[in-house]
Amino acid sequence: MEPAPHLAVWKRSPPFTLLVDRDPDTRKMYAEYLRLFDCQTDEAEDGREALAKAISRRPDAIVTETRLPGINGLELCALLRRDATTRTIPIVIVTADAFEEDIRRAKSSGADSVLVKPCLPETLASELSRVLDAASTLRDQSRTLCDRMIEQIARSENLIERSRTNERRLMLSRAHNRRNTISPPAAPPALVCPECDHVLRFEHSHVGGVSERHSEQWDYFECPGGCGTFQYRHRTRKLRKV
Repeated sequence: MEPAPHLAVWKRSPPFTLLVDRDPDTRKMYAEYLRLFDCQTDEAEDGREALAKAISRRPDAIVTETRLPGINGLELCALLRRDATTRTIPIVIVTADAFEEDIRRAKSSGADSVLVKPCLPETLASELSRVLDAASTLRDQSRTLCDRMIEQIARSENLIERSRTNERRLMLSRAHNRRNTISPPAAPPALVCPECDHVLRFEHSHVGGVSERHSEQWDYFECPGGCGTFQYRHRTRKLRKV
């Protein structure tokens, strides 16, 4: 069997396809034709076998007829769509039921495409190529959207964290009430100038620190003898000229 010259080659790598049909000759016909295009295939003759192989082997595409023993093709399609491991696999239903209501039921079961028997193998291969390319394009778009969403979430989290940091800094600043005051929490000590021995004159204090529990206080003094301004730090009890 030679491939039809007009049939396009797979736009991506040849797919692994599960062929489900109760008629072995039909499965063989489709399998031999698809292998001409390097497409690997597996076969199942009833719905239960097809369901087990679909879950275990994860084919790139599934082709099934409707009238299968055990689980019919429509039930198989619905089960595959409900399972997380198989719900995105493209499914082509080939049916002998050509009435409009039958085709509608096949599509509503979750099929990506519905072909009516008799269906030539080149028609099936062409439709497989179409639904596989559509599924791949959809996955690429979803991946792009997912990447953009992740990037936007990261930006949002960064903005939120920056906002929280600024809020914490503002709350910290307000809570600790950093300020200059002439009535500090701790009374300034009586000090003399280390250069001329004049009693230093208290001017003001600066209250700060990282928290109310771990506050800091710096007292500022002027020397009446003209030696300058001095700073006294309560925590270290040190006096220095500033």
